[in-house]
Amino acid sequence: MAAALVDNKSQPHIVIDVKGAVKKYGEGAASIYALAGVDLQIAAGEYVAIMGPSGSGKSTLMNIMGALDNMTAGSYFLDGIEVSSMDENALSVVRGRKIGFIFQSFNLIPRTTALANVELPLAYQGIKSAERKKRALAALKVVGLEDRVTHEPTELSGGQQQRVAVARALATRPALLLADEPTGALDSKSTEDLLDLFDQINHAGRTVVVITHEADVAARAKRVLRMKDGKIISDTLNPARMVSA
Repeated sequence: MAAALVDNKSQPHIVIDVKGAVKKYGEGAASIYALAGVDLQIAAGEYVAIMGPSGSGKSTLMNIMGALDNMTAGSYFLDGIEVSSMDENALSVVRGRKIGFIFQSFNLIPRTTALANVELPLAYQGIKSAERKKRALAALKVVGLEDRVTHEPTELSGGQQQRVAVARALATRPALLLADEPTGALDSKSTEDLLDLFDQINHAGRTVVVITHEADVAARAKRVLRMKDGKIISDTLNPARMVSA
């Protein structure tokens, strides 16, 4: 029997698979399309930046990818799981297990140690205390804060608070690290430190997606999407960054 002409190389695992995403507000002539038919695939291990001016749809797309909002039409598979039609309870479980969020405002709990902040999402997942502490300490070590585990947010700089937020996101071992304007509240030195950390996390195999309006932040990604009027208008690889891919 003749050998079958089949490429045996395994296909990349797709973490984000958005098809025909539409997000509409209002009805009739007054309707506004925040997303106007977006198709997007992001494979495991990619480092992607999504750019666009205010009103471009990038924040809406981030909310869809983060399972924080529902589409008017379209489908979305997150790490192989269709989340498009899930109710809020199911979405909450998926968010906790599949996505590590990083926001501009850090969202740390005041008067609570760095260690306890990182442990919190693990507690929501029902993980036992000893394992929570082990994973939280490991995550804080990754972000270089193993000597700050007992410090509260007010005892940390802005850059250190954001790194605690990164550790919190990593501790759940998510399929996707999703960062929304993560450098918006940081000075230039802390921004560079955070972007170096994203490089490190991505090099370790984690999928990283950053929503940003800052060109220097997007330039650190390996793939850059640009949005306008609810559509992706360009999708390009960054050759300078692909060298280290």
